[in-house]
Parts: sequence; C-alpha cells; structure tokens
Amino acid sequence: MNSNWPLWEIFVRSKQGLSHKHVGSLHATDEEMAIQNARDVYTRRNEGISIWVVESKHITASNPDEGESLYDPANDKVYRHPTFYNLPDEVKHI
Repeated sequence: MNSNWPLWEIFVRSKQGLSHKHVGSLHATDEEMAIQNARDVYTRRNEGISIWVVESKHITASNPDEGESLYDPANDKVYRHPTFYNLPDEVKHI
C-alpha cells in the first residue's frame, strides 16, 4: 500500500439498521477502491446492505474541548429536547 493514498472513513448500514454507522478507516486510491476494500474488510460476513465512503479530508469535526460552549446555547431551548414532545405510541424510530 502506498502511504500517499488518501484516508477514507467507512460507514456501513446493517440489514437491521436504519442508519449508516462509522466502522473504521482505510487508505485507497479513489472512491471505487475504497468501497471495494471496505466491503472486503468491514462486511466479510455479509452483514451490510450499504457502504458509504468519505475522504477524511472532507470531514470537519467539532473540538471536544469546546463542547460546553458549543452545546450550552441549546440548554435553554427545551423545545430542542425530545422530552418536550409527547409522541403517540404508533410513532417508531424517532
């Protein structure tokens, strides 16, 4: 493997899942190679139904050390919390 190959973040949706979950990272020359390698590495037991690959350089993350100031403004807005709403029993997967 060439160390100059870009790093890709891999997300897999399981057969029982409703969303993709981050499962790991790998190096590949392009998105097609990343998907093929992700299939071989992260879905060997045929547990996935969909794979997303995202080149790591395109992901921007918040700094965990700044979490308090980032999330603090939401604390006084109770309507943003799921406990503010009463959902009918028929509503699933929220």
